[in-house]
Amino acid sequence: MPLSAPALPAVGPPMLIPMYFQYQIITTMISRRDWVDLAWAMSYYARFFITYVPFYGILGAVLFLNFIRFLESHWFVWVTQMNHLVMEIDHEPYRDWFSSQLVATCNVEQSFFNDWFSGHLNFQIEHHLFPTMPRHNLHKVAPLVKSLCAKHGIKYQEKPLLRAMLDIIRCLKKSGELWLDAYLHK
Repeated sequence: MPLSAPALPAVGPPMLIPMYFQYQIITTMISRRDWVDLAWAMSYYARFFITYVPFYGILGAVLFLNFIRFLESHWFVWVTQMNHLVMEIDHEPYRDWFSSQLVATCNVEQSFFNDWFSGHLNFQIEHHLFPTMPRHNLHKVAPLVKSLCAKHGIKYQEKPLLRAMLDIIRCLKKSGELWLDAYLHK
């Protein structure tokens, strides 16, 4: 059944961004001749639609895929921003690289849940120091980084997950208030 004109505005804009991004990713792979990546991407979509079209139909499967992408993007933003957005970063031209990494990010305490929920990105300090290290190994170097920080008097910041999430809200509230103040007092 084709969508009627009144239903199109309700469905069109929310699907535009996710659908456009998927289109853009695929056209980029084609233009760069990344045939292996394209084959893997197409196999993902083929498996996804073979699995879900029988249950939800084509439109339902597309909506389900976009709902999954919506949840995934929100999860990713929360996980990455709890270690970065809340940090007070000032321009310090004479700060060494190591110290800069520790000022720009913080860790979220290790626990089975936090490791699983964040995909081991709760070790953001170690991730910045060792960006090519597999995430599931970051916890192994954390004690070494902590001892190095203690030896040189560098603050190693770590907090509980709930505090990290609340810090995001506080930071966004503060930014919003600054923006509103600047907007109202042009």
